[in-house]
Amino acid sequence: NPNQILLSLKKALHSDELVSRQATSDYRKEFGRLSLMINECRSINDWYALYDRIVYWEMELSSADTDMNSLLLMQKDEANAAFSKFLHKNYGSWMEGKERPLMSNDVFKHHILPHLDSGEKVMMLVIDNLRLDQWRAIKPLLGDMFSFEESLYTSILPTATQYARNALFSGLMPRDIASLFPDLWMDEDADESKNINEASLIATQLQRFRRDVRFSYHKINDSVAAERLVKDFANLEANRLNVVVCNFIDIMSHARTDSRMMRELASSDAAYRSLTESWLRHSPVLDLLRKAGARGHRIVITTDHGSIKVNNAVKVVGDRNTNTNLRYKVGKNLDYNPRQVYEIKHPERYGLPSPNVSSTYIFASGRDFFAYPNNYNHYVQYYDNTFQHGGISLEEMLVPIVILTPKSNDKK
Repeated sequence: NPNQILLSLKKALHSDELVSRQATSDYRKEFGRLSLMINECRSINDWYALYDRIVYWEMELSSADTDMNSLLLMQKDEANAAFSKFLHKNYGSWMEGKERPLMSNDVFKHHILPHLDSGEKVMMLVIDNLRLDQWRAIKPLLGDMFSFEESLYTSILPTATQYARNALFSGLMPRDIASLFPDLWMDEDADESKNINEASLIATQLQRFRRDVRFSYHKINDSVAAERLVKDFANLEANRLNVVVCNFIDIMSHARTDSRMMRELASSDAAYRSLTESWLRHSPVLDLLRKAGARGHRIVITTDHGSIKVNNAVKVVGDRNTNTNLRYKVGKNLDYNPRQVYEIKHPERYGLPSPNVSSTYIFASGRDFFAYPNNYNHYVQYYDNTFQHGGISLEEMLVPIVILTPKSNDKK
C-alpha cells in the first residue's frame, strides 16, 4: 500500500523529530507529578524515588532535540533546595541512629559481607565520583553479560574522598577512624594523600567482623594500570575479595576545572555522561569486569560520592589552616553567613574528627561554592560552572550501588 510505504518513510526520516515531540509531550505531563513529588518527600526513600525519576527525564530529554532541558534543570534546583532543608532537619538524628538510611560506613556490611558469607568470590569496583546518571550512561555496555540489582545509598558528609571513601572501606565514621586507628587517618593539613591507607582500613573492617578473607586492593589511575590488572587476573582469582578503585571520573572532573579544552569537552551534564561512557567503552576496566563475570565473580559497582556543577559563589573567611575544598570548610575561625550554609559546631556528634577544640564544619548546598573575599572576582570566574563535591545535593549524596550477576548464573 503506497500510503503505508509513505508513512514508514516519514517515520524513518523524521524519527528524531518524532522522538523529540514525544519526549516533550511526556515530560509536560510529568512536570506536575515531579513538582508534587518534591513537595511530598518525607523520607529518604521518597528522595531516592524522586532523584531516580529526575535522572530518567534528564537522560530522556538530553537524547532528544527539545527545549525542555532548562525546565527540568529548574525543577532539579527546586528539588535540591528542598532536599537541603530535609537534610538540615534529619542529618543530626541519623547520626544518633534514628531511622538512618544506608550510609557510607554500612555498605560493606550490607552489600559485600553477605556475598562472601555465601561462598562467592566478590569484585568490588569503586568508581570515584560516579553519579547515578553516569552509571545509567555506562550500564548498556554491561547489559549483554550481566543482570543488575540497582539501589541508592546516602553518602556521609563531607561528600569528599577523604571522609566518604575512608568510611566506606573502614565501616566506621571518620571520628572513629581517627580515634581507633590514628595512624590510618590523615588530617586536613597533612601533606600525605588522604587515602593512602585504604587497604589497611579494609583489613580492619574484615577483622572487626571476624571474616578471615584473603583480599586484594588495587587503585587504577590510568589504562596501563588497568591493563596490568587484566593480565594478572589469574592472581586475582586466588582471592575471595578483590577491591578496585578507579579514579578516572574524579581525574576528569579536576582536569575540567584546570583545562579549557576539558571544559569544552564536558560543557554540560550530558557531555560529562558521554565522556564517562566513552571512557569505559574503550577502557581495560570493561575487559576486567567481563572477565570477572565470565569466571563467575559477583561484582559490586559503587562509589564514595557524586558531584554537582556549581555556579553561585558564597563568601567565607578562614585562616591559613582552613581546607581548600569549595563545597565544605573546616576551621576554628570561619566567618560566614549561617543562613547560607549547613553548619556543624560539634563535629564529634556527627561522626567527624575535630582538628581543634573549636573546629566548625560548614557545607554548601545546591549549586553554591565557597569563595574568599580576596581576589573574589577572579576566583568566582575560575570555578564557575565546574564540577565539585563535598557538600549537600542529590547528585553528591544519593549515589548508586549496583550488584552485577553474570547472566549465565541467572540461567542456572
